[in-house]
Amino acid sequence: MSGIQDRIAARVVPHIPPGAVVNLGIGIPTLVADHLPDGAAHLQTENGLLGVGPTPLPGEVDPDLVHAGKKPVTARPGASFFASSASFGMIRGGHVEVAVLGALQIDAQGRIANWSVPGKPVLGVGGAMDLLVGARTVVVATTHTAKDGTPKIVAECSYPLTAQRPVDVVVTDLATFSVRDGGLVLTDLADGVTLDEVRAATTAPFAVEPAVSRA
Repeated sequence: MSGIQDRIAARVVPHIPPGAVVNLGIGIPTLVADHLPDGAAHLQTENGLLGVGPTPLPGEVDPDLVHAGKKPVTARPGASFFASSASFGMIRGGHVEVAVLGALQIDAQGRIANWSVPGKPVLGVGGAMDLLVGARTVVVATTHTAKDGTPKIVAECSYPLTAQRPVDVVVTDLATFSVRDGGLVLTDLADGVTLDEVRAATTAPFAVEPAVSRA
């Protein structure tokens, strides 16, 4: 699975503008830090760090440096440390240009569910709700299907929505979708993946860019 997750994270990088302030959500999104070129973006975490670096090597872990998911991170030279309240002020004030989030489900309108599974303990929504409302661009990084093989990109979410705002881009191990005019548009296929494979693994309707349909 880690190989698949890394491939998804690498496919997110082209959707991050140079120099952008970027928040990486828990899970696959955190791996994006390991694929960004040095200085390509300014990574921010909700617990109060701007200037997050790549995942530390085993012998370089600093127990005082963690992201919002409590996993070890590094800090780049010139990084800033501040209170969580200031971090959320950045998010809610529209100062985060790109948020990369995970998702349990994505519906046909591009809305996501990523914080609660009915019947399981709720640990809290975290910063996802604020990021969906406050970030200028939201990119989802997720596997195309769940562990049991069921589609994650569905006509209607059966899990509680995180926010009404749709995301802008969905990146999976199979494909990339843009959200346009209230619907999903397939814009890219991963290497070795066919359009028929994407259709078989997706229950939400989607349009296909002409260049992809000819691939």
